[in-house]
Amino acid sequence: MEKRNLRKERVGVVTSNKMEKSVVVSEVKRVKHPMYGKFVLKTKKYVAHDEKNDCNIGDTVKIMETRPLSKTKCWRLVEIIERAK
Repeated sequence: MEKRNLRKERVGVVTSNKMEKSVVVSEVKRVKHPMYGKFVLKTKKYVAHDEKNDCNIGDTVKIMETRPLSKTKCWRLVEIIERAK
């Protein structure tokens, strides 16, 4: 039996839930500028599969890498860590 590689996981904030069974999750990273040393915010967006359609904008969620589900979707929702206030 062949061992499967570990799947990537990300934590981010839901920025859009207008699609059916899909959400856009933004992950914000603080990266130090290589020359000037100042911290810069880098944002990466992921389109994730939300089977039950229960995410709202502002929720903090955990997503996991999966097989391609559509042209842009290759992540799925694992859990909702914190609901938006």
